[in-house]
Amino acid sequence: MASNPPGKCCTVGVKHEGDTVGKTIQVASKHDAYLATPPPDKAHQGVGILLIPDVIGIWQNSKLIADQFAANGYLTLMLDVYNGDALSLTSRPAGFNLFDWIAKGSDGKNPHTTEAIDPMVVDGIKALKEEYGIQKMGGVGYGLGAKYVIRHYKNGISAGYVAHPSLVDEEELAAIGGPLAISAAETDSIFPAEKRHRSEVILKDAGKPYQINLFSQVEHGFAVRWRHVRQGPEVSKEQAFLQAINWFDEYLL
Repeated sequence: MASNPPGKCCTVGVKHEGDTVGKTIQVASKHDAYLATPPPDKAHQGVGILLIPDVIGIWQNSKLIADQFAANGYLTLMLDVYNGDALSLTSRPAGFNLFDWIAKGSDGKNPHTTEAIDPMVVDGIKALKEEYGIQKMGGVGYGLGAKYVIRHYKNGISAGYVAHPSLVDEEELAAIGGPLAISAAETDSIFPAEKRHRSEVILKDAGKPYQINLFSQVEHGFAVRWRHVRQGPEVSKEQAFLQAINWFDEYLL
């Protein structure tokens, strides 16, 4: 496995402040989503981003990130791949088990497995192409969302950016179909140094352009949910976002 299964660090962090400007929509008349549209004078025509969030799903922080991609010219569609069952940042039921949640969902009937999520991602890609005229697509994935960016180059993602990836199989990474940039945390039990180094070997062998940036003094989840303890994490979050923008400017435009 190129990154370990998710753990407790995937579900903690800090809520950010700010006004969101995108809108809630539905994809394929059944999947909730958030659409962030760039200003007309900055929009990159025919180019867009599919954003797959971490297990906290569509919430304040992820909306602000989608808005910021749009502010940089990229129409951005963020999918609720957890089907209304994303995790809360602040509360968990007694006895909560993350692996049970992935396998069965909170109610035991709403799994968050590849069999459940893959079709949603395909619908999102189709919507970007057919409804929004996107001809060249970037994929953004945070945490568990990274797995689904990497899995779906084959369905239309041209270039990808992921941060602190979770549950990515080596076979999935080896089959990547285009450029990939990764933001990694110095302290990360999900994507530790040995997994990061193994990913470098896999990507080198795959022969696609890649970039792995390592950020010091931050933990898993920093690119979405940095903890405002000192200057470092906030700066690292912003630099990780700029890494994504620079990557897409290079490989999508």
